[in-house]
Amino acid sequence: MTRCLTIFLAALSAASTSAFVAPAQRPAAARAPRALAAEVTGTAAEKAAEVSDEPLMNPDNPNLPALKGDYDWDAEYAADDDWITENVPGKVELNEVDLAAQVTELTKLEDKYRKVRQEKEYEEARIIGWVPQAEMYNGRFAMFFLVVGLLTEYWTGISIPGQIEEMARVGGFIGPDW
Repeated sequence: MTRCLTIFLAALSAASTSAFVAPAQRPAAARAPRALAAEVTGTAAEKAAEVSDEPLMNPDNPNLPALKGDYDWDAEYAADDDWITENVPGKVELNEVDLAAQVTELTKLEDKYRKVRQEKEYEEARIIGWVPQAEMYNGRFAMFFLVVGLLTEYWTGISIPGQIEEMARVGGFIGPDW
């Protein structure tokens, strides 16, 4: 009974604390420096005000959001005075013939590296035949059984060829010496 009463009182005191109360709005004096900064950079603030906060919609179907590739970086950074769109250093404008040649070369490169990637994936997926995985296992088994043969020779005094002969006799591959 006292335990239930203690839990009830703890819950009641927690409900009345300020931890569950929404924080109060900041006073106007605390927001003043931000307003002052907006007044100093009036052109940037005006440009930022022109940018809509609403998500861009697809022009073909207004019910859907804009396509990923249609992002307008100029609108995003319109408020930034360092964002330039004209006379950009290093900007190259290509004519249609050069652009088509560039697209053709890039397509060739893409096809070449796709083929290399597919061959690599095929080789990694193979598990039978002369594949690197089989070679690795073969080398590990050889080293393991060489060590086993050397330890057996050390403990029993029978050489590795003698051990092979003994296993062949036990397996019935070599007849008995009468």
